[in-house]
This record gives sequence, structure tokens and C-alpha cells, in this order.
Amino acid sequence: MNTGRIKLLVVAVVVLALAGALAMLLSQKPAAPQMAFTALNGEKIALDSLRGKVVLVNFWATSCTGCIKEMPDLVKTWQKYHSRGLETIAVAMSYDPPEYVRQFVDKNGLPFTVALDTDGAVAQAFGNVRVTPTTFVIDKQGQIIQQYVGEPDFAKLHALIESAL
Repeated sequence: MNTGRIKLLVVAVVVLALAGALAMLLSQKPAAPQMAFTALNGEKIALDSLRGKVVLVNFWATSCTGCIKEMPDLVKTWQKYHSRGLETIAVAMSYDPPEYVRQFVDKNGLPFTVALDTDGAVAQAFGNVRVTPTTFVIDKQGQIIQQYVGEPDFAKLHALIESAL
């Protein structure tokens, strides 16, 4: 083999190796933050204590019309998949008065955990969430597999949950 062909072969191998490394980096799912939620009843729930389950974390507010609209579908999703290992945590934004959140939960009989983010630390931990609704789906290994800004397509969300369970 001549020197030119060897150089070309080396360059090709290096480019393929770099492309493979880049593909691996891009396909890695980000880890969910290691933090704890404070439920309405004051209970602390560490996110990593839910490993082995698929977790849906939904940021919402009582003043958000899209959030209110999607809530019945979140309840149906929880009802459909909870017995198979889905946990849902609805995180009320820091600007949402806790009494409004309690009234909404009581009035609508939300069956899943509702957490208060009184200081904004949870929203910050999830990438500084500011838009509601924003929903994260976390797999059994604690990796974020999907993020929805706005109301999700629930058929696609259910397909994703099915595959993650």
C-alpha cells in the first residue's frame, strides 16, 4: 500500500470512530435530577426512591388553562398504568398559592401525588422550567426519556409509557 492510501484509511477510521462516539453521546438519555418533592401532605418523596418505576413529572398551575384542560387525561393515564408501575407527580409552580392547589386537588379528586414547589427548586432542578404545562417521562433507570412542553399527544404518551413499562 502506498502512503496516500494509508493516510486516507487512517483518516477514514478516525472519522468513523468520532462519528460513533458522537452518536453514542447523543443517544444517551439525561439523568433525572436527584431531588425530593414535597407533597401536599408534607411528605418528602425522593425521586431516586422511585427507581424501578416509570415516573411522569408534570409541572402545572391552577391559573394555566392548558394544565386544567389536560388534567383529566393525566388522571386517566395514571388510572390506566399505575397498577403496572407508573407514578405521577404533579408539581405546582412556585407562584401558585398552596391553598388554590389544595382546593383544585380536593375538587377534582386527583389520585396521584401533588407536590408544591414553593421556592422554585424543583423547576430549577428540571432545567429551569418556566412554561406550563411541562411534562417529563422518566424511565425505570432514572433517565429522562421524553419532555413535553405544552399538552402532550396522549396517544403517543401512552405508547411511550407502554414501551417503558
